[in-house]
Amino acid sequence: MVRIPVLLGFELLGSSGDLFLLALLVAGPAMAAYGIFQLVADLRSGPRKHVIGRLRGRKTGACAGAAALDPQVLRKQAPQVAGKLGAAFANLSVTARLQKTLEQANVPWSAAQLLVNLTAVASLLLAGLILLKVGMLAAAGAALAVFVLPILYLIRRRKKRLNKLVLQLPEVFELLGQALRAGHSLASGMQLVATEKPDPAGTEFGRVFQEQNLGLTIDEALTNLAERMDALDVRFFVTAVLIQRQTGGDLSEVLDKIGTVIRDRVKLHGTVKALTAEGRLSGYVLLALPVVVFVAMLRVNPDYAMVLLEHPQGQMMLTTAIVMQLMGWAMIKKIVNIKV
Repeated sequence: MVRIPVLLGFELLGSSGDLFLLALLVAGPAMAAYGIFQLVADLRSGPRKHVIGRLRGRKTGACAGAAALDPQVLRKQAPQVAGKLGAAFANLSVTARLQKTLEQANVPWSAAQLLVNLTAVASLLLAGLILLKVGMLAAAGAALAVFVLPILYLIRRRKKRLNKLVLQLPEVFELLGQALRAGHSLASGMQLVATEKPDPAGTEFGRVFQEQNLGLTIDEALTNLAERMDALDVRFFVTAVLIQRQTGGDLSEVLDKIGTVIRDRVKLHGTVKALTAEGRLSGYVLLALPVVVFVAMLRVNPDYAMVLLEHPQGQMMLTTAIVMQLMGWAMIKKIVNIKV
């Protein structure tokens, strides 16, 4: 029989721990409503609103190809978040790193607002699971997963986008070299790359071209590209261009040589990845095997396996096993992750 939440609240007034749970039940839905409101407000802010904000001198959402004049402002293009919780998140150093991850993943979101929304959803889920009388450990684990998994997805998306950019760079440099031989300037060559190449190369080099149109020098725009993407091959390109602009020389030939070096590095990276495939597969197997065995044990002998979930010592052993599994997987990944 399902109890009425008000009666359940009166029953929770027994101890200080229960008072904390009751306060959590009250604060969770309120934070979730606030997060949903902010999310809807972000989704409703279209391109017209961004243009009006720029004309009025306000900071607006980050989008591909749009840049501010100040390199420091460039890394703070995401919408400003309102509220005390958002301001608290905005002052954290991890928020700045998350904002850079969002920019590298080409996601026009505010890092502080994202953290506020994830906190609200995780709190709502935790409150709901507690109302359904789910175990505190399981409820906390589910709430933590809801908070962490979207961030891990964004980190993975950032990594895939950077890898795709590195694979596009040899063709980009070849196109730039041909444009320079045909008499184009470096800025018009960037515009040609933005027109002919898909994301991420087209987006990022188009952003360099638009920064240069907005008043930055080409050197500053390229430096912003290197800081924004934070890839070694991009830094090779930017450093070579900056040196050539100071000392002179044939830039098209320099670009051809950089493209050849990057192609060789990509081939070598593929060879190393193939040679370390066995080690990476071993890490995945060792990580998944205990989970598969535990699920099978729950199916074959539930009473024996439920000791790890219900008994306090079993819960401690399960937590220790999970931490050690993750540490072992991280060590294996560190061993097979050879820098090229």
